[in-house]
Amino acid sequence: MDGLAGALVLGVVAATPAAAQEKPSALGLGIFTFTSGPAAAYGMPGKNAADLMIDEINAKGGIGGVPVSATYVDEAQGAQGVIAEYRRLAGDAKNQVMVAALSSANCLALAPLAEQLEVPTVGWNCDTHQLLIDGKSKYVFRPNGNTVPEFVAYAIYLLDRKPDVKTVAIINPDYAFGHDAAKIFIAALKVLKPDVEIVAELYPKLGSPNYQTEISRLATARPDVVFSNLWGADLENFVRQAAPRGIFTSSQVILALGETVLQRVPLPDGVIVGVLGDGWWMSPDAKAKPETVKFAEAYKARFGEYPVFPSIKMANALIYVKAAYDAAMQKNGSKWPTRAELADAMKGSKVETLTGTAQTRADNDGLVDQIVGVTVKTSAQQFPVIGDMVRYKGESLMPQAGQDPLAWIATLKPEFAKGLPKPGSYK
Repeated sequence: MDGLAGALVLGVVAATPAAAQEKPSALGLGIFTFTSGPAAAYGMPGKNAADLMIDEINAKGGIGGVPVSATYVDEAQGAQGVIAEYRRLAGDAKNQVMVAALSSANCLALAPLAEQLEVPTVGWNCDTHQLLIDGKSKYVFRPNGNTVPEFVAYAIYLLDRKPDVKTVAIINPDYAFGHDAAKIFIAALKVLKPDVEIVAELYPKLGSPNYQTEISRLATARPDVVFSNLWGADLENFVRQAAPRGIFTSSQVILALGETVLQRVPLPDGVIVGVLGDGWWMSPDAKAKPETVKFAEAYKARFGEYPVFPSIKMANALIYVKAAYDAAMQKNGSKWPTRAELADAMKGSKVETLTGTAQTRADNDGLVDQIVGVTVKTSAQQFPVIGDMVRYKGESLMPQAGQDPLAWIATLKPEFAKGLPKPGSYK
């Protein structure tokens, strides 16, 4: 897998071995994800990717000649346990960077701690637009974008494919990620097509095994569109229960995290899905990179299925961390960097990833492209893939740093979408 872990900050060269004696014997990373409970259906692909990427980094000599190891923290234990584990790991000098977390709630809980302890913390998945909204963070970075471009993208794509939509229903998990996504998606729809009516907003409890009540509501309402950002086992359960009751034939369904279940549950053609960023291993950009093709095949050989977008997000986050080390050592004469030097290297960085480019803004938020498409069958795979794709540039769907996201959405006009690429243009 030559080159897999070699994506660096643009223009960065490898550190020389001259300062090898100043480097530690090992580099520890605290990696936070769900390894148990319903959310593990999303969290374990992240852990799997971290295992694979770290093995590849070490096979290439580690980071600056130092081998890397991970300590995994299960987010299923709840915020208090996650905070305690973060403190414990941060107290060990060998753990210079935290890759945390999957849950937006845990990211919000850990962010003040990262600033207090001055530990570079890379949010590998947490999407909440609230994380970096004050623009004051020095040690928290999110290279993967946030809920604003993710869910504005779905509104634009939907209206391009179904411009006559009149009624929409929402079924999202009952916590911040679900409610924030609904607010953003609805706000974008309302400014782009003001006559759209929201006929139902359903918020089942996270981890619900049964969605029959909500499905009955949807069947009765018969909306033109059903939008959902259910994820993990919740999404799998919903799809298995909704399909037999005709939800996918009576409405245009949008599954914002639908790519994660393509290999697990049967989805009909035409379901709008995406990857909350650019992390689709079969996108044209990904397939053009030999290291990404090799990563996907190695992942399949090791774990029995191809990577899903949480896997790609984790892999890209570790590439981002490695790039920061390389940049910091280039700047300081190949000396082993401090935590402060690592954070400084992350600021404003531009990193080539497996699937595109992660650019860090002045507020430490990331600009990444958004890929959206629909499920289609292909002879190349036994499961549906994403077709009729569009790739929106990350900066085109993000407010300026310091601008209130919902206030920015409110300023958009129906003409906003006319200048953006159209479904099917990404080939």
